[in-house]
Order: sequence, then structure tokens, then C-alpha cells
Amino acid sequence: MDTYSINPVSIIDEAIDLSTRLSGTAFPVSIFPNKIQRIIREVHECHNYPTDYIAAAILTAIAVGIGNTHLAQIKQGWTESPILYMALIGRPGANKSHPLSFAMKPFLDYDYKQNQEFEKMLAKYDELMSMSRKERAESGSEQFPQEPIRKRFLVSDVTPEGLSLIHAQNKRGLCLWADELSAWFKNFNRYNNGSEEQFWLSVFSAKTTISDRKNAKSSIFIKRPCISVIGTIQKKILNELAKGERSSNGFIDRLLFVMPNLQQKARWNDKELLEDIEQEWNAIIDKLIQSECHLNEHGEIEPQILFFSEDAKKRLYEWQHHFSELCDRETNDTIVSIYCKLEIYIIRFCLIIQLARWTCGECDKTCIDLLTVERAIKLTEYFKESALNVQNILNENTLNSQQQTIVNLLPPSFTTAQAIQIAEQNGMKERTFQRFLNDNIGTLFRKEKHGEYSKINP
Repeated sequence: MDTYSINPVSIIDEAIDLSTRLSGTAFPVSIFPNKIQRIIREVHECHNYPTDYIAAAILTAIAVGIGNTHLAQIKQGWTESPILYMALIGRPGANKSHPLSFAMKPFLDYDYKQNQEFEKMLAKYDELMSMSRKERAESGSEQFPQEPIRKRFLVSDVTPEGLSLIHAQNKRGLCLWADELSAWFKNFNRYNNGSEEQFWLSVFSAKTTISDRKNAKSSIFIKRPCISVIGTIQKKILNELAKGERSSNGFIDRLLFVMPNLQQKARWNDKELLEDIEQEWNAIIDKLIQSECHLNEHGEIEPQILFFSEDAKKRLYEWQHHFSELCDRETNDTIVSIYCKLEIYIIRFCLIIQLARWTCGECDKTCIDLLTVERAIKLTEYFKESALNVQNILNENTLNSQQQTIVNLLPPSFTTAQAIQIAEQNGMKERTFQRFLNDNIGTLFRKEKHGEYSKINP
């Protein structure tokens, strides 16, 4: 008999369900253990930060805490790391950055302490290096002192070469925290045309990276990179994300978008955050940071492999077959590409959710179980809807005034004849409209049956 019980739906889930009915898809907070649900609820009630932002930032923080210590294996030769590329979208003043700061604070505290230790060791190293070998020998010091390494989890504005060096010294994994994601992707071509973008495409798949440093005889070799990315972006500059080759090379498809439907600016209140909430969150991340990390004879991390239980794998395959049917029916290549990346992400979600539950004492980590897979499916559905919403915005940004007018005039559901009539009334020929309609199936429009359509998110 399983010693771990599933608790009933919490108060926050009921609120989320209501929010979903009123304003569309909301982040499924119920994927988290009860301890983390409570943290999300208290932070939301105290600071009025949008729940979606808090939950997404916490999901990413757990992924960073896991890093290269654990992998999920779906079948022989196919393993996935907990790498996430996360974008929090919203208008200015939507409280995007504050939830991120809360979630990442345990890593900031850790990095700060490690930096203090590094400064002490560096001062000692510099002192030793200022001495001759004879002086070091006479003083009983090491004759060949090793330059200290700064341990860390977080990086910000850094080149691929600099990031590779930091990662080589921190093989457990890193997180690129970009408060403004636009600064990240706008700088992709600042040194070598296209190379930085290719670097991030490769890192997403945890492919081995080799960086040849200038004026150095050796290369930086990272067998399995593990770098997550999280940051914020304003809705009005989303179209910047689609510039260059990013809309065609799969880069955008690798991003997980969080875009809550916020109608009002958050109001202040007098509620104080409970004293134990931050302590509880620190303890959860600290347990991940302190989890045992095995090294092989070459100093490389030997991750613990989490397999799927038989019923969990059966459910995951069942979901994938259904998802494949969606792809088979989909005529828009962009949407198909998004779906393909989500098939990778669902395995990563399984790894993150299982270890989040283990960290909070709700399960073990001998394998990925059925409950975790069910929660990962729910989370994948959320990010699927978010990705489609972002694609709609990108498409709207590329419409000319005539196309935008016609889209606005179309009712939520319409027939081909109705649409052609509206198009012709606005100066668009029937053949031109038919092409416009077909090109935007899956992004702006949905085909219900022959001759009948509906607008996506009218």
C-alpha cells in the first residue's frame, strides 16, 4: 500500500478554477505539493503578485535547484534535464519582477555567501602567488596553489564564452536571470553573427558544448550543459522576439510563456507575509542544493536517473498519441513546432514535479509515478494555451490594416460565405481572403467543420 496520500483540493485551487472560468486558462497551482501551494497563496494574498508569475518563477527555481543532479529517462538513450526557458509577459507595473525575486532569493543568498568565501580564498591565493616557491615552502604553504573557484547558481549579462567558463566551474547547473528578456535576445549578434543564438538552441537540448578561448591552448568542454533561463518581457515588444530567424529556427518554440489575463493593477494591502513562509521556501530550495551529488573519476556529475513506473509511462504514451493526432490535423507548421517542443517539456515537467513532491515529503524519488504524469499533463496544457495566445499576438502584430479590420469585424463563429462578404465589403477579393483564412488556421482561426470557422480567443 502506498504510504503517501493525495490531499484534497486546496482553497487556492478553488480560486484558480474560478479564475479560469472567468478569464481563461490559469496556471494549475495544484501540480505543486501542498507546502508550495501554501507559499504561492500567501505571497499572492500578501503582495497581490499574480499567481501565474509566482508559480512559474517557483517552477523554474525548483528546476535550477535540481540542475544536473537528476535526469528523467523515458527510454534507453533518451534522458531529459530540468532545463526551462521561461518568459513572464505583462504590461509595465504588472508585478512581473517581484515574484521572480522572491523565488530566486535562496539562490541569491547562497551566491552571496559563496562570493564572500571566494573573496577570502582569492586574497589568500594572491598572497601565496606574491611569494616565491622557496618562501611558500619555508612557510609550509602549498608550493603550487590552485586558483579558487567561485560557486554560484545565477548569472545575468554574460557572453557564451564567459558563461561556458562559469558553467565549467559549476557543473551542477546555472540559471540566466534576465530581468528584461529583450536585452538577452537583442544581444545575440553583438559579437559573432548568429553564434549566440545557436549556443542557446544547443544548450536547450543539453548538447555537449566546446568553447575555444582566445589566447588559450585548451578548450572549455561541457559534457552536459544545464542552463535555465527566466526573465520578463512587455507584451508590446513581443514582436521583437520574432525578428530575424527566431520565428523559423525553433527558438521561440523553446520558450514557455506566462501571460495572465490581468484587467486591473494590483492594489496594496496591510497583510504581512507570515514569518515562516520565506523560511519554508528557503528550506525547500536548500534541500535541493544540499542533495548528494555523485562525481565520477573524471570529476563529472553522475546524475541519478529517474525512470517512469509502468502505469505512469502508459499514461504518458497515451497522452503523446493524442497529442500526435492534434499535430496530424494541424495545418500550421508553427503550431506543430510548438507542440513538438512541448513533448520534450512534459518529460522535464515530470522530473521537476516528482522532485518537488519528494522535497516536500509527499513521495519518494525511486521513479516518476502516475500522479506526477497527470500533473505534468495539466501543466503542459497550460503552456500550450499560452503559446497559442502569444502566436495570436505575433500574428496580429504582422497584420496590415485591411486584414486587422476584417478580423475585428468577423463574429466569433462564421461561415465561409459570411467571411467572404465581410472581406469584399472591405476591399479584399475572395481568392485573397481564402488564402488569408487558410494561412491562419490554428493561429487566428479554427476550422470547426467544412465551411464553418471560429476565431481563436475572439
